[in-house]
Amino acid sequence: MKTRLKQITLLGLMTCVLAHLSLRASADSTADLVLSLKCKGGYNVNIWKRHGSGELLYRSTSPQGNLSLGKGTKENTGAAQVYKFKNGNYKYQVLEGKGDHQGQGTLEVFKKDRSILSKVCTQN
Repeated sequence: MKTRLKQITLLGLMTCVLAHLSLRASADSTADLVLSLKCKGGYNVNIWKRHGSGELLYRSTSPQGNLSLGKGTKENTGAAQVYKFKNGNYKYQVLEGKGDHQGQGTLEVFKKDRSILSKVCTQN
C-alpha cells in the first residue's frame, strides 16, 4: 500500500512539473504584449510593455538561442514604429509596419553600428 501511494504521489508530482514546464514562456502577468513577430530563419520576437513603469522588454528565440533585454525605446517614424534595445556593442531594432505595411515587420541587429542581421517578419 505504501509503495502504491508513493507511485501515485510521484506521478502527480511529475504531472505538475511537466504542466508547469509546458506553459508558454511569454505568459507574464507583469507586462502586456505589444508586438509579436515571426521572422525568416526561425526568429520569433516579442515586445512587451511592463505595467506601471512602461518599460519596454525584448524577448526573442532563434536557432542561435534566446535573448531577453530591457530598457527599450520606441520611436514613431510615420511609416513604422521602431523599437530599439542595446546589449553591449549590439543594437537590436524591431520595426512594426503601418499603413500599407501593416502586418509586416523587420528585425535588424547591429554590431558597433554595422548591420550584421536583417530579417523580414510577419505579425503573429
